[in-house]
Amino acid sequence: MRYSEKYDIRPMDEGSAAAISTWVYPEPYAMYSFKNTDAQRAALLDGSYWAVFTAEGELSGYLCCGKSAQVPFGHFVRAYDAQHIDIGLGMAPQRCGRKKGYGFVSAVVKFAGELCPDCPLRLTVATFNRRAIHLYESLGFVKVQDFVRTGPGKPVVFQVMTCVQ
Repeated sequence: MRYSEKYDIRPMDEGSAAAISTWVYPEPYAMYSFKNTDAQRAALLDGSYWAVFTAEGELSGYLCCGKSAQVPFGHFVRAYDAQHIDIGLGMAPQRCGRKKGYGFVSAVVKFAGELCPDCPLRLTVATFNRRAIHLYESLGFVKVQDFVRTGPGKPVVFQVMTCVQ
């Protein structure tokens, strides 16, 4: 389904899931990289993910909604409630940092808003990802909470943001 003059959003298929599962991002964004496992490809095909294509048919990113879009540790700090629809998104690594984010995220937000028109949108982003936060703010998202994910490895601070369509 066309959601802007530049992007088509379609249910995730096996080919898109296989391609996305190979995406590797450079530091400091490496935490967003995929591991190319059968389990990861199966998660991409669980019905909560959509593939985002350019009008020319290039796979440019993905969108997920619901629990798949939540950072699991956020449940321990009560960051999530049932009044919002959670969205998660990612652009293909080769498209990041090239001034393509606004159109991509705009199309994703419009699509997600149409999925549940009476639910405000919510997303969670690592606070070091300043370029994404700035973009989300330009689209009307506001910070409502921070939380720290602890566990193996370095702690990561996440910001929860909401936007009413």
